[in-house]
Amino acid sequence: MYVISIAASLAGCHPRTLRIYEEEGLLDPVRTDTNIRLYSDEDLERVRAIRYLTQTRGVNLAGVKMLLQLRDAADLLDEIANELDRADAERASEASVLSVADEGPGRKPRNRQRRKGVEL
Repeated sequence: MYVISIAASLAGCHPRTLRIYEEEGLLDPVRTDTNIRLYSDEDLERVRAIRYLTQTRGVNLAGVKMLLQLRDAADLLDEIANELDRADAERASEASVLSVADEGPGRKPRNRQRRKGVEL
């Protein structure tokens, strides 16, 4: 965890820039009991991403906020899809064990496929 001056130095920006990002809702640093902002390595990675988008790609802060929200939503959707795939695989392995005992000669198990979602 870094105080604002060190975090700004590591991110290559002014401390006021970090305050602006916080005011815009792009960052949410941890606060101590004495209200001092503390930035994590994850916060610094986010600052670097914001600076890249604004300085290199020419995206304004409102656009950056939307892009980061979409990225967070995409990560959540990927996590949910992975969990569903894992659950389906477990059910399929359990069903195959049960169906082998019940299966008559020549009968094939049904294959179920799930449609893939749209990638953002």
